[in-house]
Order: sequence, then structure tokens, then C-alpha cells
Amino acid sequence: MSTWEFATGTAEQTQHLAGKLAELLRAGDLIILSGELGAGKTTFTQGLGRSLGVREGIISPTFVLVRIHPNVPDGTNPGGPDLVHVDAYRLGTPGEIDDIDLENTMDSSVTVVEWGVDRVEHLAASRLEIELVRAVGDAGAVARAEAATQSAFDDGGLDFSASFDADEDDDEPRTLRLTAVGPRWEGIDFSVLGQLVNTTE
Repeated sequence: MSTWEFATGTAEQTQHLAGKLAELLRAGDLIILSGELGAGKTTFTQGLGRSLGVREGIISPTFVLVRIHPNVPDGTNPGGPDLVHVDAYRLGTPGEIDDIDLENTMDSSVTVVEWGVDRVEHLAASRLEIELVRAVGDAGAVARAEAATQSAFDDGGLDFSASFDADEDDDEPRTLRLTAVGPRWEGIDFSVLGQLVNTTE
């Protein structure tokens, strides 16, 4: 297991780092994203998807739990893997994860799970765990996102503007902590991703 830390100053830089990571990915890879509300998990996934060459329109899958973004044959990465984007915030146990049948897409896709810590590790022997940390937490933005999302659930509406990461595109410094777990990632040099702050082998 190895841990790497990177610094980004804008949403664009976060997406660029994610795009560089996508160049190292292949079908079957699992990425677990964590971080407070508004930390940039969906912004990161958008950068990943752009480099993977999947269908555009990546938004937080808060309400539908799973979104599948197929590879575009005439896109930037023809023949590459699909992207499966999961929000596990409201899934309390590994059993509930199993109920959404991610095993059916794991082999042909890159799977990204927001809020997946302690929920999806059983899906693959190797994984990347990425924590996004805002330099200055915005308690007001977090409270607004929580309230808007809960209201949408209570009303039965599907207002995607109330997604958990609705305020995540603010341009502010972030630290991304990447932990590589399992044999798939042994010996991989992640320093190519961007501004390296720290590494622990």
C-alpha cells in the first residue's frame, strides 16, 4: 500500500489531475472517493470521464445511485472502458451495494464510488482510495447542500441541482490523498499526476 498527496488550486486543476489518472486506468479498476460535501468528488469524476472518453453529462448520481457512462467509439479514447459512477451515501452496508449488481459491470468498466469507504472494498482485490480535502471548509455550503438534498427526497422530486456536490466547483485549494491498495498498483509511479506534496511507500 502506498499513499500520495497532491495539491490543486482550481476545479480545472482537479479535473486535469483526474484526467492524468485516467491514463493509468483500465477496465476492472475500482476508485473509492471520499471527502466532505462539496469537496469535489463529482468534479474529479468529470475529469476522469473526459479523459476516458465516455459520454458527457456526468453529474452526481445521488438520486439514482448508479449512472453508466459508455465509452464513445469516435471520442477521445475509442475502445476504452465505460465509466460506472456510484453514490453510496444512502447505502449502509456491503449487502446493499451487492443489491445494485456492480459485479455485472466491474470487468468492462472503471467503477467510481462516491462515499464508498467501508462499503465497497469487497468488490475488488485492488483499489484506489482518493480523499479530497478542501483547504477551508464551507460549513454554510455544506448545510445548504444537505438541506436541499433532504428536501428533494422528502418531496419525492428529482432536483439534481440539489445534489450533494452542488457547490463543489468553487475554485479553492484542495489536497488529494491517493492510497493505492493491492497488487494491481504495486510499483506504479503516481507522481506523473500533478503537483506532488507528499508520498509514503
